[in-house]
Amino acid sequence: MTPAVPLATMSGVEQVEVVIAHHERATLRVGDVFLKIDADQTNTDVEVEAMALAPIPTPPVLWRKPPVLALAAVPGTPIGRIGKPSTASPAAWAAAGAAVRRLHDAPLPPWCGWTVDEIAAELDAECAWLVANEVLPADLVARNRRVAEAVLRPWTPVFTHGDLHASHVFATGDEITGVIDWSEASRGDALFDLASLTIGHQEHLGDVIAGYGADVDVDVIRAWWSVRSLRAIRWLVEHGFDPLAPGCEADVLRRAAAL
Repeated sequence: MTPAVPLATMSGVEQVEVVIAHHERATLRVGDVFLKIDADQTNTDVEVEAMALAPIPTPPVLWRKPPVLALAAVPGTPIGRIGKPSTASPAAWAAAGAAVRRLHDAPLPPWCGWTVDEIAAELDAECAWLVANEVLPADLVARNRRVAEAVLRPWTPVFTHGDLHASHVFATGDEITGVIDWSEASRGDALFDLASLTIGHQEHLGDVIAGYGADVDVDVIRAWWSVRSLRAIRWLVEHGFDPLAPGCEADVLRRAAAL
């Protein structure tokens, strides 16, 4: 991951920060404007349309000139970041759960997400890679693969964000002010979004469920924590992130295996 660094400090010119940068995409911040540059414009197409369809606060689109999408910053701060304790209140987490429920109750978007068979195939491939490259102990991978089996069942598709990390949900006080990064929105499993929101912040699952206001299968959410982590580690390693850092994906897997 490329850290945020100043690229310009000329008088009268806003400081430019690199928010994230790798070979697939980059995001720059200039004042209250975010410039997203994506090599695959299909991702940007989905993001723009999903934000227009979503019944919850999203970043305003300022302009688009491929390959650049300019978005206004949303107010507030993220309710959490994986690997770090959340300072957001239980009420803010509950408000996030309520926002997710509004999204899931909305009409379905036009894009289909992963099928059960596709998830199973990718999961097996990622588990094999983790073991072959000695990234994680084989027994830890095997235990989480067994936990992950619970997600491989039929579900009723809903409008899912698809990448609903806590760092993508912004709040001011107890109010959700914006949800960002919609390029993976699709029809999917509601419990996937709830798991994504609480991965690394398991202590707030009860708050999120209370705000969501519906019965959910907590075992399936826990299984999605394992699936998300097993599927993400190779990509994170190859793109300069550290999923082995305290509180991140490897720790999520260790906790899951200990249950």
